[in-house]
Amino acid sequence: MRSNRKVEENFLWDQIMKKHFTIAWTFPKLVVSSILLISIICIFYNLSFSNASNPSNHRSNIINTLHVVDQAMPPPVSSPPKLGPPEKTTLHHLVFGIAGSARLWEHRKNYIKLWWKPQEMRGTVWLDKTVANRSDDHLLPPVKISCDTSKFKYKNLKGHYSAIRISRIVSETLRLGFEDVRWFVMGDDDTYFVPENLVRVLSKYDHNQLYYIGSLSESHLQNIHFSYGMAYGGGGFAISYPLAKALAKMQDRCIQRYPGLYGSDDRIHACMAELGIPLTKEPGFHQYDVYGSLLGLLSAHPVAPLISIHHLDVVEPIFPNVNRVQALQRLKAPIKLDSAAIMQQSVCYDKTRSWTISVSWGYTVQIYRGIFSVREMEMPARTFLNWYKRADYTGFSFNTRPVARHACQKPFVFYLSNALYNKNTNQTASEYVQHRLPSSECKWNMADPSRIERVQVYKKPDPHLWDKAPRRNCCRVLPRKKKGTMVIDVGVCGEDDVIELR
Repeated sequence: MRSNRKVEENFLWDQIMKKHFTIAWTFPKLVVSSILLISIICIFYNLSFSNASNPSNHRSNIINTLHVVDQAMPPPVSSPPKLGPPEKTTLHHLVFGIAGSARLWEHRKNYIKLWWKPQEMRGTVWLDKTVANRSDDHLLPPVKISCDTSKFKYKNLKGHYSAIRISRIVSETLRLGFEDVRWFVMGDDDTYFVPENLVRVLSKYDHNQLYYIGSLSESHLQNIHFSYGMAYGGGGFAISYPLAKALAKMQDRCIQRYPGLYGSDDRIHACMAELGIPLTKEPGFHQYDVYGSLLGLLSAHPVAPLISIHHLDVVEPIFPNVNRVQALQRLKAPIKLDSAAIMQQSVCYDKTRSWTISVSWGYTVQIYRGIFSVREMEMPARTFLNWYKRADYTGFSFNTRPVARHACQKPFVFYLSNALYNKNTNQTASEYVQHRLPSSECKWNMADPSRIERVQVYKKPDPHLWDKAPRRNCCRVLPRKKKGTMVIDVGVCGEDDVIELR
């Protein structure tokens, strides 16, 4: 019994000692493990702090990071190669839409033949009816018949229904599908264009923008009745290609909204107003709503390229003693030699004889007794009547001066007779012959210009005249070589050139 009890006690003692030993062993092991883990954490923290405080290591890490990011990103798109300067506007980029009528075509086509260049220019003449084919058709633009416009309303009692047909010419020309077009140019069959100057003017503008370019009437009353913001179609106007596309989309709806308007150009203007496009004015487009002689206007042309002359059947021939076609034919020689300078005015003085000389290059030279200011000479003399056939200077939209009536104050007019080019001197030589008219005798005690029979003008061609700021050319009277001949040099004004009275 006692022995069993002793065995039991021994068993209990062994269990207690075993449990105590296990606890004693486990506790130090746990402590050691914790110390080891803390030590490892401290070592890594110190290493990280050391790397972060080292700039070279910092940069290395950034570079490595960027390298990884760069490998993940797609390569940059290479920039397109630089393009050269844009192609200059040429006659090829222009397309003409010319308004005509079958009734007047046989006569007025002769005006178009004077300026049309079949090998260089593109366009169409739009008529109301078919016309017979002729042997000279190859010298003219193709002829087409306008579309039927009977669906459009027209309620102006003073106008003509053909205005609707003519107003749609730009849109109809666009729909013909010409390629590589920058500008559509509108004109009438009795309009004379100087194509080279038209290109010069349009080259100033960005053809990718919306442009409506033209000029006003010479008649103040016409401009009041129609608009000072309207391009007159007879003098011609130009519409950029994007604007022509915009116009074609809405024009038929636009026309229906204005049945009471008079002509074609005011219908175009109404549609431009709806599109929000103002008129860009270029003074070289000439409507010439006048009667009589254009001498005063052309001999004092604005300092701008001559682009067009309209109403050829209304005004007198621009040269005397010839018909209208023959008169315009005479302009071909100077235009070929120096188109930029045609009709450009220069004023100078022969101070030894107290004369004022006005040169309109390629057209006329005028000699006045006495010394007149340039300010006065640049105003056109009223050799013409206004559109209502009245001698009323208030009827014009620009300044004019009266025609002299006194025998001693009338100018002596010399008209162009010939123009040549000397390639050795790079000069043009143009000759002007006096147009003698019966007149009363002048009793002033001063040199008499009537003794001058011809004037020779020398000038170097300047195709880049209008690439610079506008400035009138200067002229100088040269020493006389022959009796009865005056010699004048015309050219770009020098830095110190001033046209002084004294």
